[in-house]
Amino acid sequence: MGDTVVQTYHAQIYVTLRPSVLDPAGTAVQSGLGHLGIDGVDHVRIGKYVELEVTASGETEARQKLDQLCDQLLANPVIENYRFELTTE
Repeated sequence: MGDTVVQTYHAQIYVTLRPSVLDPAGTAVQSGLGHLGIDGVDHVRIGKYVELEVTASGETEARQKLDQLCDQLLANPVIENYRFELTTE
């Protein structure tokens, strides 16, 4: 009685610049592609990808933890967007 079941979730987090923010790294990659003779690649944007495991008593709690983690540590909410996907182990 009173035992809390803890679930482990695998999270895949994607952090990208907001569309209105210039992306100099993306521009450099696109320019490099042109120098390599690779045509037909446009709108290159560079972001971050993070994988981690989080334990929580349910999916709602796991999502709340990830929102806090992303908003306060992994992403700059002024210039970046984030999204994540959760799966159970």
